[in-house]
Amino acid sequence: MISPKSMLQVPPPNCLYSAKYGQFLPVTTTTLSPKRTPPTLITTRSAKKTSRLIMGASASSFSADIDDVLSDVSIFTSAGEPIMFKDLWDQNEGIAVVALLRHFGCPCCWELASSLKESKEKFDSSGVKLIAIGVGTPNKARLLAERLPFPMDCLYADPERKAYDVLGLYYGLGRTFFNPASAKVFSRFDALRKAVKNYTIEATPDDRSGVLQQGGMFVFKGKQLLYSRKDEGTGDHAPLDDIFEICCKVPVA
Repeated sequence: MISPKSMLQVPPPNCLYSAKYGQFLPVTTTTLSPKRTPPTLITTRSAKKTSRLIMGASASSFSADIDDVLSDVSIFTSAGEPIMFKDLWDQNEGIAVVALLRHFGCPCCWELASSLKESKEKFDSSGVKLIAIGVGTPNKARLLAERLPFPMDCLYADPERKAYDVLGLYYGLGRTFFNPASAKVFSRFDALRKAVKNYTIEATPDDRSGVLQQGGMFVFKGKQLLYSRKDEGTGDHAPLDDIFEICCKVPVA
């Protein structure tokens, strides 16, 4: 049985909970050597239709037209209202940064959400809309929004991981707990500790299979996908300074 004390602990990266010892225990591995997927800036449109399932983070794998791949994806606002993915920003010339978090109970995602909130004014002043999507139901999204806090009008819930599947984001036990890319989070430990000051494990999805989902970062201009990056492992987030620089380089129509 999980003790109340242990429920207040922040699960460290690459740790699993031990019911026997009543605490989080480190898990190590020396068998993996990840192949890095570099950030990709997409500057051309493909003349051909592509598969609705995007399989990679390269220009050859992604369609630059969001209508081809995300037109049928429906998610939820943090208030519980259904909304189409394509309606999250202006589909004509609007620039949007879409951050797909792992899930609302992930401490590393609270850290990313905190960074997004701190950067929001800078992005807003440049005409860029910040959007955060997480795995879980809208009530889980509200827990993060209220406790972090985070603006609810920028936060959306994808309980069935529809957008994650379409965008081909990584999923699985190995990516979640054993990927060396997760070690990056230790360099941001102070920011992580600050972000989880009001953390609650209750924000974790009721469907525990969702905790194995990895996230990613995408930049759109209207219907055109400009940038894509898939997180290699837990806590492997795209640097927001790099994202902002990409947004500043978007040509004005």
